Amino acid sequence: MLGLHPTAAGAAVRVLRPLAERVVVETAEGSYQLGHLQDGLFTGLLPKGTAAGGYRLRVTYDGTEHLQQDGYRFLPTLTAEDLHLIGEGRHEQLWQALGSRVRTVDGVTGTGFAVWAPNASGVRVIGDFNGWNGLAHPMRSLGASGVWELFVPGIGDGTHYKYEIATRDGRTLQKADPLARAPRCPGHRLGVHTSGQLADQAWMEHRGDATVHDRPMSVYEIHLASWRPGLTYRELAAELPAYVRDLGFTHVELMPVMEHPFGGSWGYQVSGFYAPTSRLGSPDDFRHLVDSLHQHGIGIIVDWVPAHFPKDDFALARFDGEPLYEPADPQRAEHPDWGTLEFDYGRTEVRNFLVANAVYWAEEFHVDGLRVDAVASMLYLDYSREHGQWSPNEHGGRENWDAVRFLQEMNATVYRRCPGVVTVAEESTAWDGVTRPTDSVQHGIGGLGFGLKWNMGWMHDSLEYIQHEPVHRKYHHDEMTFSMVYAYSENYLLPISHDEVVHGKRALVSKMPGDWWQQRANARAYLGYMWAHPGKQLLFMGQEFAQGAEWDHETGPQWWLLEPDWPAAADHRGVQDLVRDLNRLYLDSPALWQRDNEPAGFSWLDGGAAGQHVLLRPVRPRGPPAGLRQQPLPVVREDYRIGLPPTGGGTPGDAPGDASDGVEQESRWLEILNTDALRYGGSGVGNPDPLKADPTPWNGRTHSTGLTLPPLATIWLAPA
Repeated sequence: MLGLHPTAAGAAVRVLRPLAERVVVETAEGSYQLGHLQDGLFTGLLPKGTAAGGYRLRVTYDGTEHLQQDGYRFLPTLTAEDLHLIGEGRHEQLWQALGSRVRTVDGVTGTGFAVWAPNASGVRVIGDFNGWNGLAHPMRSLGASGVWELFVPGIGDGTHYKYEIATRDGRTLQKADPLARAPRCPGHRLGVHTSGQLADQAWMEHRGDATVHDRPMSVYEIHLASWRPGLTYRELAAELPAYVRDLGFTHVELMPVMEHPFGGSWGYQVSGFYAPTSRLGSPDDFRHLVDSLHQHGIGIIVDWVPAHFPKDDFALARFDGEPLYEPADPQRAEHPDWGTLEFDYGRTEVRNFLVANAVYWAEEFHVDGLRVDAVASMLYLDYSREHGQWSPNEHGGRENWDAVRFLQEMNATVYRRCPGVVTVAEESTAWDGVTRPTDSVQHGIGGLGFGLKWNMGWMHDSLEYIQHEPVHRKYHHDEMTFSMVYAYSENYLLPISHDEVVHGKRALVSKMPGDWWQQRANARAYLGYMWAHPGKQLLFMGQEFAQGAEWDHETGPQWWLLEPDWPAAADHRGVQDLVRDLNRLYLDSPALWQRDNEPAGFSWLDGGAAGQHVLLRPVRPRGPPAGLRQQPLPVVREDYRIGLPPTGGGTPGDAPGDASDGVEQESRWLEILNTDALRYGGSGVGNPDPLKADPTPWNGRTHSTGLTLPPLATIWLAPA
């Protein structure tokens, strides 16, 4: 109705300007005063052919004239192709169609607003540009697409806005834009934002050269708001990359950085999926942090939460007055664990919203990976639900096939559009094929398509083992070896994450038995074992220097433990030095990462020495071989004999006496890592001199040597 509309009698112009005293249409042909009909609606009929080149409005308020553009004279900013792709659920850059974007139309600069609200009877855009009164800015319905759109001339970056939605049952809601890119919390007002540029071209040019499966990957997990409480994105950029690089980690994993209303959720209850939280700065400030990490050679993985969203009235819940992003069935909508709502993965527009969001973080912010939270809660209809609290799928089963199809589409789209980006599943069940390609079908089901999966089984079993008193560990030996039974069923990442150091679970060093010395020794031995186990590894902040207290999201890591005047600072710095050396040796030893996903990359020398409290692992893929020996017992063992893997051209599985062993009688081995070293806070027991192999068969090998096993320690050997 509003704007200019050609008629048989002339060009009808209708303008809505509440409280205006007078409205004049100015055209190239002349000026025409409009008549006031009622409630701020001004109308008039211009001669035929008038205003073909556009027009402006001269509006009088309280005796003062204001020259304005009429947003309703412009065509919709969404194209027919945009609407077609939205309807199909295939708009892979949805943020370029919906949300708010500063743009220039017919030479006029302003902001285009667009929102999907198919059940609304009307939508207005309200903001600081109209006194939060939307009477003058009703949005246009773009038909069956369910999209409402309006171009508002003269407003740009920094403008705050919301949507005022009239529901079909007569209510009026104020909602945040689901695709807002610059919200302001608290208050949940949204800011129009123009995308800035990143300066990491060199990184991006080579990001897709190889996958993480063919590269070393050691991840430092961080809660940005508490790593150094009070620091902004830009201040973090000045400290965090240098710290991470010094410790030798290849990646950081950021707990959710998307906007969220409640800080105590750690970011896992997201309200603004397309916006970095404003708590730490602007979207461009976050880009600056990404740039700095990339310039230090560090990849960025962000936690992504497509499993659920909060019920806050201002956000996605019942967005247009009715279930929209959540299923209409309350049994499927309610998430029983977190008091949140689940997404309706069967609805094309909702699936599109999430798939495009995954692409958005990789393309707009250049993140290098997405760690997808709570995948198991998405895959199963009965997740955390009792009998009678859930409905089976169309085949009578518990699988959520809509969620499966969504995850497959998300992974396939991200890997197609963003070479070099990895997706990581936090999936805690035995769902088959989490990291199998989506086009690889087994038992009639394609893989989910993730690049990596958190190895929750390894984490649970190994932590259970290491928490036992050493004298009891021989009865739990399989907890340290069982992971190799399934190690190649998926592409795994080994996580010691934030979840393991909160809510009464204790920090890593505090899980260990014994006195302070033994706790640190156990923790160091555990880290040495973890870094040598097949799979990538992840360690949560504070654990790299043996913080004894659980993580607190308000205070963060206990950095004072490293200060010179702290009595036990050397103890904590010793563990930190170990982590630095573990990463250095890991990066320099292809044997520890080059064949993570191949059975040929690993074998036990002796994985069954439970009575001896010893694990022996040879590693012999391409590159220099290394050996792991772990003794989780607080005694020193002299002349402990071990078989040696080949130093020549063999593989870990070479049979005794195989000529390819290439082990000469005088071959020598060096101890390249000892978690009991004095510099790490240990007792200094070890093997400082080269170890000579002799032709004594042992552990299925033709040659062996005797070595000293330190107490509660892990040692690595490599050929001299």
